[in-house]
Amino acid sequence: MASFQSQYGIRLSKDLSGMKWREFKAYIAGLDEKSPLGRLIMIRAEIDPKVISRFTENQREIRSKWRSRRAKTVPQKDLDQFLASMEELFKGMGGAHEEDQVH
Repeated sequence: MASFQSQYGIRLSKDLSGMKWREFKAYIAGLDEKSPLGRLIMIRAEIDPKVISRFTENQREIRSKWRSRRAKTVPQKDLDQFLASMEELFKGMGGAHEEDQVH
């Protein structure tokens, strides 16, 4: 990966064999925005609406594709839990009566 080469001087094709997973994760986490992979990680992880509003069309596309792919990997139990919490939220907002509850 060019990002590791440019930032750390590490050639993954040669230096990865002796590297521990924990060390590799630390290198990934330390990549700055100047490296190609660091920029990609920054785009995917951004949550600040003000920053996102200044994204280029290409950056928006990268983020959108990532979020779509991540949405497909949500475990069913997490989705069910989220939907149940949203149902409770809406019930509280609307003052729903027991007979009005969705089952």
